[in-house]
Amino acid sequence: MTGGEFNAFCGSFPATTYVVQWGNSDVWKVGDKVFAVGGWGSEGKSAFTFKVSDLNFDFLNHCDGYRPAPYFASRGMKWIQQTDTEGHLDDELRYYLSESYNMVASGLSKKKQVELGIFCVLV
Repeated sequence: MTGGEFNAFCGSFPATTYVVQWGNSDVWKVGDKVFAVGGWGSEGKSAFTFKVSDLNFDFLNHCDGYRPAPYFASRGMKWIQQTDTEGHLDDELRYYLSESYNMVASGLSKKKQVELGIFCVLV
């Protein structure tokens, strides 16, 4: 997945906002909470970072093309970085980005979900 494809996919979720921060990274938020980050790859390569469940963190931590996300995971957060962005993991990335969005959005207050118009999406 390219950076443009990543941004287009993340932008397709309801009520998202986009900012460039943290060393020129593409940061996607819902309700001012981060759900995905594009950038931070080594050797000039793209890398995509997202929040995961405890189970998926344990699983992906041992899979080729993934690693605990720098900064996030070192602080005890369950975030994974996909480092293999050659394209054969794109379907998996779309799934995990969707899950990350849903986890972050469902963690917002019900009032905030309704305000953003995403309450019905999460039910």
